[in-house]
Amino acid sequence: MRDRPQSGHRNDSRAAGPSSSPHQSSALIHFDGVSRTYVHGHVRALCGISLRIEPEDYVAITGPSGSGKTTLLYLAAGMDRPDSGTVLFEGVSRDKPGEWTRLRATRIGFVFQSFQLIASLTAAENVELPMLGVIAGERKRRARAAELLERVGLGHRRIHRIAELSGGEAQRVAIARAMANSPSVILADEPTGNLDSQTANQILNLLEDLRMGEKVALVMVTHDAPIAERARRIIRLHDGQVVSEELRKEPA
Repeated sequence: MRDRPQSGHRNDSRAAGPSSSPHQSSALIHFDGVSRTYVHGHVRALCGISLRIEPEDYVAITGPSGSGKTTLLYLAAGMDRPDSGTVLFEGVSRDKPGEWTRLRATRIGFVFQSFQLIASLTAAENVELPMLGVIAGERKRRARAAELLERVGLGHRRIHRIAELSGGEAQRVAIARAMANSPSVILADEPTGNLDSQTANQILNLLEDLRMGEKVALVMVTHDAPIAERARRIIRLHDGQVVSEELRKEPA
């Protein structure tokens, strides 16, 4: 069973800083003593996590199933909230759901293992969706979607519906969608988990090329050691705690 957050009671009495209050942190994302439990506090997902994701960082979050990997990623995107501690984005505590919604629309790209695309829409229409309300003008949105699909090697498939695409092609569409509004970080939850090894390698190369070309941070959850070893930093979780962190030299 994957460690995706489950529904359950959360402690709304947690101490938190005021909404949008500044903190002394240069990190892109800063976890400061973050804990998260589910099922009336009986299932501990994270316990006192403190870590920093820097601008243009390349981080792999790894560990066994149930160690808290996906919970950490969801908290980083504001898709879940901690019971205690603070998640800062660009040095600011964001406590209102609307603030995180705006960040996900403009500053955070998310890539899911299961793609989370709308099957009835074309590849281009899926990429355009996050731009609604952010990029004014249908012509500009269409041009941006076409540009991104070209970048991920799917310019020739832009009018095809998702059901007509292979798994690797669908994940490329998902990556293009994540890049739609030029985010500062891509959060990827097991982005190669449903793909064969050759396609998985192509997707990783694509993510790494986009990270370098667009100068974005890449934070990737994976249980696969060889995939994790491609990152600059490897953070290992166990039972909701950071048990080790490794800094690796990036390939030239």
